[in-house]
Amino acid sequence: MQAPNQSEAELAKPYGVYVPAALSSRSSGTLFFEVSKRGVDIVASLTGLILLAPLFIFLAVLIKLEDPKGSVFFSQTRIGKSEKPFRMFKFRSMVSNAEELLKDILHQNEVSGAMFKMKEDPRITKIGKFIRKTSLDELPQLWNVLRGDMSLVGPRPPLPREVEEYSEYDKLRLTVTPGCTGLWQVSGRNDLSFNQMVELDLHYVAQRGCKMDTKIFFKTIKIILFPNSAY
Repeated sequence: MQAPNQSEAELAKPYGVYVPAALSSRSSGTLFFEVSKRGVDIVASLTGLILLAPLFIFLAVLIKLEDPKGSVFFSQTRIGKSEKPFRMFKFRSMVSNAEELLKDILHQNEVSGAMFKMKEDPRITKIGKFIRKTSLDELPQLWNVLRGDMSLVGPRPPLPREVEEYSEYDKLRLTVTPGCTGLWQVSGRNDLSFNQMVELDLHYVAQRGCKMDTKIFFKTIKIILFPNSAY
């Protein structure tokens, strides 16, 4: 393999971890992996939507009982593969005017970098704390997977305002289809910094395959049953 030139090396090492400059070319992956990954996504998401329908109804009732005025689902513009925006769906875990209140608590952000996280976010509802802790709020994203906006496994899709702060290096995580779960989520999640998240995502982009996806998927199941640092 040809060694990267100086500008490529600088792009690849801002956080002290070398990621090949040819990462974006690897992101297309093998034809077999891409086709099989999409096939698994379609079958799994459709099956999940059917089998989990009773749980969807139960959670919808709980959300409505706590806040009758708010909607059951929350949709938000996220940035997907090749920086293409799409609407991502979740069960609503915050008060209905959460986006309006964000500007008042941005200064309390508990993580560095282009991402907002706050452990005791006052906008989160009681049922919201539970479904976030157990990651049940993410279940509606099975619809995004079925549509092709997302995959079961991949880097989490960021918000447009977060991408505006991305370096060219950070944007390398947008060279693949985003996922419902990924290497970051099963490796520490909110206990990790933004820079660590990027490094884990780029490691996944460079090394991903059927074996890694399967490993991440089953680790995610374990985390759902025994919640980690989600909030």
